[in-house]
Amino acid sequence: MLDASTPVTILLLALNGLVSGYALFVDISIIDRFAFRPQRILKHGEYQRLITAGFVHVGIAHFAFNMITLYFFGPILERILGSGLFLVLYFGSELAAHGLSLVLNRDDPHYSAIGASGAVSGVVFSFCLFQPFAMLGVFFVIPMPAILFAVLYVVGSIYAMRQEGEAGGRMGGGIAHEAHIGGAVGGLVLTILLEPRAIPAFVRAVQSVLGGLVGA
Repeated sequence: MLDASTPVTILLLALNGLVSGYALFVDISIIDRFAFRPQRILKHGEYQRLITAGFVHVGIAHFAFNMITLYFFGPILERILGSGLFLVLYFGSELAAHGLSLVLNRDDPHYSAIGASGAVSGVVFSFCLFQPFAMLGVFFVIPMPAILFAVLYVVGSIYAMRQEGEAGGRMGGGIAHEAHIGGAVGGLVLTILLEPRAIPAFVRAVQSVLGGLVGA
């Protein structure tokens, strides 16, 4: 799936692997320095945290879940949108995710969150506008329509983060439920703005499935 036509996906996977790996196994203090912390952003102007938080994770399961999902959806979507627009979509979704979190948690001095879930949620839901019923071999073996996986992805991401919640608390990054929603909505809105063909493609896919059900 990854090749010369998907340079952004390759770069994002590599950067996430390098930064998260270094933070988890070499210098754990990076997690605290990169984490999304509303109070540090609003009171100290550390706006870089809106982006850096997306490159560190609470543990291996959290990292693997996000990156495997990006591996499956990223290359196809990058080919549809083109590398430039795909890059805008990815970071735009992350900013939407953290933007919502910032609004909802702006008065909480203890709030902290990390992970690429918001950006990846945007990628997944963007993909579903173009190919909502595409059958995917999830985790290489499980057949599942993309739109179902999109819903399960949000649930699964939260579950994986809950499982490693204790580690996240120690390392300066916890669960950001609203980030998944913010990223998904951001991905949908950005896709519609960046690529007007998305809505007609979604409508045709739904009509095709409904027509098949009626015909059956």
